[in-house]
Amino acid sequence: MQNNIPEIENLIKQIAKLPGLGPKSAKRIVLKIINHNETLGKPLANALVKVLKNIESCKECGNLKMLNDQCKCFSKNGVDKLCVVESLADMWTIESANIFKGSFHILGGNLTSNGAFEQGKTLMESLEKRVKNNNFKEVIIATSATIEGQTTAHYIENLIKDHKVKITKLGLGIPVGGEIEQLDDGTLLSAFNNRVPVTTKPK
Repeated sequence: MQNNIPEIENLIKQIAKLPGLGPKSAKRIVLKIINHNETLGKPLANALVKVLKNIESCKECGNLKMLNDQCKCFSKNGVDKLCVVESLADMWTIESANIFKGSFHILGGNLTSNGAFEQGKTLMESLEKRVKNNNFKEVIIATSATIEGQTTAHYIENLIKDHKVKITKLGLGIPVGGEIEQLDDGTLLSAFNNRVPVTTKPK
């Protein structure tokens, strides 16, 4: 019956695009939604519509905020550390580990191994602007230990090295090829506690 209903086929295809899911998992999810339409399907659809309608990404820091509200990244609340991550998932992982108190900058991606990136897709320009216009004492580069992540880290170092700020990156604890959102709390804590300077603060 499923193959004769294009709407269901399309829903399966869309859900299968989600991280960690394939066609079989997507089919099970769709069947669950359909079979529990009142208690699961409709509430899920309503929640998704509200998020897509009322939530947007901040163009300055990359975090999520309510539509038309000012992002908290504009607040001058004495935060003196800025942690730069590749994605919202990385930020949520670090926040849930409760090992960092400061502000975040979500790039929205990373550079390729040859140093190229899509213009407008990563918030590099706004990162430099935030470092220049705020009194951050330290910028922590928390990119993944992949080739792309380390290429991104090197790019950031060069981008902000002339500003009066201490620049560090995560140290021991992250395995080669490791991605931030896949790390456990203990590994993250070790990486933050053992972060190392990458440039010397200008005198």
